Formats: sequence, C-alpha cells, structure tokens
Amino acid sequence: MKILIMNQVPYRKIQYHLGIDHEKHDVTYVCGPIGNTQLPEGLRCERLLIDPALDLTEQVVARTSREDGYEQVLALSESGILGAHRIREHLGVPGPSLEQLENVRDKVAMKRALLESGVRHPRFVAAPPVCGPLPWTGKTVVKPRQGASSEGVTVHDTAREAVEHYRTLAEPGDHQLEEYIEGELFHADALVTAGRLSDLVVSRYAGKPVDFAAGEPIGSGQLPHEERHHRFAAQVVTALGIEEGCLHLEFFETAEGELVFLEVANRLGGGGIVDSHLRHTGVHLPSHEIAIRLGFERPEPQRPSGRYHGFLIFPGHHLEPGARVAVDIPDELREHPCVDRLHLLEQDGDAAPATGSVSYQEWEVPLFVEASHQDPAVLREFLERCLREITVEQCVLAGATA
Repeated sequence: MKILIMNQVPYRKIQYHLGIDHEKHDVTYVCGPIGNTQLPEGLRCERLLIDPALDLTEQVVARTSREDGYEQVLALSESGILGAHRIREHLGVPGPSLEQLENVRDKVAMKRALLESGVRHPRFVAAPPVCGPLPWTGKTVVKPRQGASSEGVTVHDTAREAVEHYRTLAEPGDHQLEEYIEGELFHADALVTAGRLSDLVVSRYAGKPVDFAAGEPIGSGQLPHEERHHRFAAQVVTALGIEEGCLHLEFFETAEGELVFLEVANRLGGGGIVDSHLRHTGVHLPSHEIAIRLGFERPEPQRPSGRYHGFLIFPGHHLEPGARVAVDIPDELREHPCVDRLHLLEQDGDAAPATGSVSYQEWEVPLFVEASHQDPAVLREFLERCLREITVEQCVLAGATA
C-alpha cells in the first residue's frame, strides 16, 4: 500500500512504525524541519518536506497528483483533519465526507448534530442575535469553533458580558457562545470501528483545560468501567456519524448525576492519555487507530497493568522565555507509592527553553507526573494533593533586572 502521512503530531507520540510495516508498505511523510528530524534514523520512507510558514494543504496539493498512486492519506492531528479531506479529493483517495469531519471539528456543527439525539449539551449560538439577549443569562463561554487545547477560550460571569467580549474579537465569526455547565469534567478515550465503540476508558479531570491554558496545572485519573458512560459515548458516536479512529470525548456530570456533552474529537487525546490507556488496557491507541483506518489487522494487546493510571501536567507556556524554573515537590509526594515517574524539564544551566505555545508534552513542560494505583480513589487523592502542594515558579536570576 502507498500511504501519505501528515506528520503533524510528534513522532514519539504516534510511533508509526509500530502500526505500519515500512518494509512492506511505501510510506511518504509530509513534514516540516522539526517533523523531519523526529523520524527514526534508518526508517524506510519518503519525505515530502514543506515550509511550516506556508499552508500545508496547498503545498501538498501543488506537489502531488493522482499519478503518484497514493491509496491512503493518514492525518491523526486535529489541525490536519479538514486539510486531509481536500488532499484526498485531489488524489482520488476515499475517506470520510466533509460533513462527517465538520461534526468532529466544528463546535457548532457537532452540537447541531446532537439536537435530535437526546444527548444533553450546552445551549449555544453560532453568533449572538443582532438585537436582543442570548437565550440564557448566566455564566457563558466564548470559544473558537475549531480550537483545541482551550486556546482562545474565555469564561464570563454573564451572557451580556460574553456578548460584549464577542463583539470585540478580530474574527468573531470564528467563535461561538455557549452556556457554562456546572459539574465535574471527564474525558472518555476509545476506538471506533465501523461506527462501533470499543476499548473505552473514562477519566476524571483534575483541573480544567481552560485553566491550563491560563497557566494552571491539569491532569486526570482513570475510573472503573460504568455502563452509563459507555452508553453515553456510544450515543454521541452514533449521533455524530463517527465511523472510525480514536475518540476523545469530554463531558460533565452535574450535581444531579446528569451527563452533559462538552465537545468531541476524532483523534488521540493529548497529555499522558496514550501511555495511561496502554498500561490500563494493553491497547496502544495510535497503532490500533492506524490499523483501523488503513484496514490492517489490529495488533495484539499487551498485558494490562491491573492498576488505574493518571497524570499531571504543570505548564510552562505562561512563563517568560528563558526564565529559570524552580519546581518544589514535597518528599512525601515524591516518594508516594502512586508515583510511576516524574518528568522534570531538562534545562541548559538555569534557563528553561522558550515558551509561549500551549503544550501537553512531557518533554516540553517543567513537570509531568505519571501515577497509578490499584484503587482509583487513592489515585485521585494523590493527584489532588499534588495540585495543592507542588509548586512551579519562575525565578529571577541573580543580577537580572525586574
């Protein structure tokens, strides 16, 4: 098979060689300079190098044709889903329809698709009325329609304040407004094959993505299987017409126990989800997603750990570029039986690498904690203690000016 891969996710997260036999198949990676250096040495493949400052889709379309003989186009990054559709059309390669892709990419389209499904979701509008108020008055969220990692998301105390903010945006049409839901936040990660859900694991967030974007730590811990979670996720998959690949679903549980859809992505979850899922279930999500999308036989699962896994991420994107970072972990937490691994950012002297973009990668943040326990309640308590007691601070170097 001749395969074109949009190499937009760090290679070490996907490890394509685990899902594709590069000696058997002809693989071409589309990548910029960074993605190119991440490809393993000696990997049998072709490389289509692009300029990251220019539109990726336009470059691929300009440099490929149907005569190249590509049979599959693989795009596992959320940012590449819609571009990959255009590339498939250009190359004559089959794939999901544009409507299917917009249902998992556009936050207005996905909630519109749920309107007749019975899945509760926040009330929303693509844009506020020209005259008159929103259909609700309370706390309100303004977010990019095609955003990720909660970048650009703002929360306002009232609907009126949210509308006022919306009207100050440079590109308001790229945003939507929705009511704020009070409740605990969860994420569900699974695989979908021919519209059927499998290998579902639900985790409870510690912290929230919108707060992580503002510089607060975030994490999650896995929970025991509950059939109501599986039913809810399966209902979302059916309503949105998701046919294949990874599912990363975020939802609330209210104080009354009601499950409320927040948003969904037809891709891998970020942070420590791949490793946590692998250890808990034995299923390496990227390899299985590749097999499903390319029509290969799925790999044999590894042996599950018998434990519930979680992680915490202490961000660095809000720190000054080149700032020294001081991480304080109490000894009791550092030596806690839940700790599997502490990733401390490798620093060159006292300086941290340049920051600015939101990153969930363990090699790009000041501290990343991997944890597990046989009792999910003990794991949750440990994660919450870490949030309260671990500090990551920016320090001023001696002699530096404020």
